[in-house]
Amino acid sequence: MSRNPFASLLSLTLVLILGLLWAGFLVGGIEYAYRRIGIPEGAMFGLLLATLVGSQINIPIARLEPKSQEEPQVVNVLGIPVRLAPQATVLAVNLGGAVIPTGMSVYLMIKDSIWWQSAVGVAFVALIVHLIARPVEDVGIEVPGLIPPLLAAAIALLIDPHMAAAVAYVSGTLGTLIGADLTNLNNMGTSSGGVASIGGAGTFDAVFLSGIVAVLLVAVV
Repeated sequence: MSRNPFASLLSLTLVLILGLLWAGFLVGGIEYAYRRIGIPEGAMFGLLLATLVGSQINIPIARLEPKSQEEPQVVNVLGIPVRLAPQATVLAVNLGGAVIPTGMSVYLMIKDSIWWQSAVGVAFVALIVHLIARPVEDVGIEVPGLIPPLLAAAIALLIDPHMAAAVAYVSGTLGTLIGADLTNLNNMGTSSGGVASIGGAGTFDAVFLSGIVAVLLVAVV
């Protein structure tokens, strides 16, 4: 059976249109979310770009020595077993997943005077995130991406409905960083060495989504 080329073209066109509409909706939603926390449109795109580009940049700050109880890894080299001693892990801070969100959170706390609200929200999110965070070999600490934004939006609406957008941003980003990475530094080192990044790998998605989804949820409730 021959296929109608016009039908295929129509299907492709519909898919492209739906994709463009979804992209427009997403960009509009992000823009609205950042306006809710007092970030102008021009600065919003610059902040998003810096966050995404910065997610590829890790700033080394320390070395995590391997745990003494770790056994040497044995690998075969040309059929000969070779024992590899555990290596130190470089501890780093991710520019897009930790430095920029932290700076933005401090800015919001100062601008909107939401110190106690942020403290309560961050503590709540950090506690729950710490309980669900899991160390993953060669990745770091992994957190389900949508849970921190949901927690942040809920606690923000509960403690300060008038400043909920800013409180949700701060609670979601800082709560994730503290609950996932900072309270699990002892679990971030790996026997294979490499880089363990605060705000990177397994937690970047949760931090990034917290800066957008939490504010959007607050706006529509």
